[in-house]
Amino acid sequence: DMGYPRPQFDADQGANAVENAGGVIEMHHGSHAEKVVYINLVENKTLEPDEDDQRFIVDGWAAGKFGLDVPKFLIAAAATVEMLGGPKKAKIVIPSISPAQIAEALQGRGWDAEIVTDASMAGQLVDVRPEGILKCVDGRGSDNTRMGGPKMPGGIYAIAHNRGVTSIEGLKQITKEVASKGHVPSVHGDHSSDMLGCGFFKLWVTGRFDDMGYPRPQFDADQGANAVENAGGVIEMHHGSHAEKVVYINLVENKTLEPDEDDQRFIVDGWAAGKFGLDVPKFLIAAAATVEMLGGPKKAKIVIPSISPAQIAEALQGRGWDAEIVTDASMAGQLVDVRPEGILKCVDGRGSDNTRMGGPKMPGGIYAIAHNRGVTSIEGLKQITKEVASKGHVPSVHGDHSSDMLGCGFFKLWVTGRFDDMGYPRP
Repeated sequence: DMGYPRPQFDADQGANAVENAGGVIEMHHGSHAEKVVYINLVENKTLEPDEDDQRFIVDGWAAGKFGLDVPKFLIAAAATVEMLGGPKKAKIVIPSISPAQIAEALQGRGWDAEIVTDASMAGQLVDVRPEGILKCVDGRGSDNTRMGGPKMPGGIYAIAHNRGVTSIEGLKQITKEVASKGHVPSVHGDHSSDMLGCGFFKLWVTGRFDDMGYPRPQFDADQGANAVENAGGVIEMHHGSHAEKVVYINLVENKTLEPDEDDQRFIVDGWAAGKFGLDVPKFLIAAAATVEMLGGPKKAKIVIPSISPAQIAEALQGRGWDAEIVTDASMAGQLVDVRPEGILKCVDGRGSDNTRMGGPKMPGGIYAIAHNRGVTSIEGLKQITKEVASKGHVPSVHGDHSSDMLGCGFFKLWVTGRFDDMGYPRP
């Protein structure tokens, strides 16, 4: 009665399809005793289940990574907990630095900074594509035709800079890391200054970041470009003069804007800093300082998702939940980095035979993706299994030791039609 079409396969058929397409089957044990639901919005972080202190764990950021309808995803997760008789108590985990704090910090540096939603950017925000280069924030024209990649100051130099990596070998390792995470690594020069045409690198190598505590690279611009290219990266060449009018700081995961040499703007994909485990405040301060030192516009638009943590809390409270917002700083020791060897698993808090921890958590594992998209066929499920693997995670679904593959409560609700009135077709 929730409007989701039911799956066209049963629990055993679904599990077999996932396993045959390269996924993992997990088996849970014990009874449900979850006390709280964590809705984690801190990108590339997760919590781990503890069968002796159970909690549901919903990695809300992962919905964005797979291009899902995030409000529907979160409503379905809440409805799942309710229909399974779980606790109507939620902790919404957010990054310690908020969009409002970013705006305030920029305003303190003399910037004009405003917060805008992705809904107001219709037609400008585009999906990140794996063939697009991870490129510089530079708004000028370019010889690059591989668009749709995330944007960071200096391309992959931003990662080295933030981490204090100054060696050629370290730069090569970052190049390979970026490729392993589904992006095309790049650095750039320009047609007037060759490889010193990247303003960010020029500031770094000439010591303009020294007083911010950043050690200078132990390589010059040509050596850096050669190292990136030799490790499998791309060299981009810009042309023309800088004429950027605004700086976009985009916090909408797996979305980006594209440069337009006839209407220039700096584009900083702030979410990408989280993906590479960078110190986000330092990353954003360095980006702002770069614009300032290059004489760019002290005007920023901070792009955020249309649904905010406060709106999530309000929606849950409207369903009778006790919901509070907490920061990642308050979760020290509990939030862990997502690891590629960890399975993308169910939110279920019970014990498990799984030893491959550190993966993101969604209702029913990868069934959550199929459910949200209205995918109900075996072939569609296999494609999602392969997609999850291509994005750096180990796909999984689960059963339990008492009900076999129907031991996944989310799948059981879906296949038996409990989501019908939400518009979800059954598998």
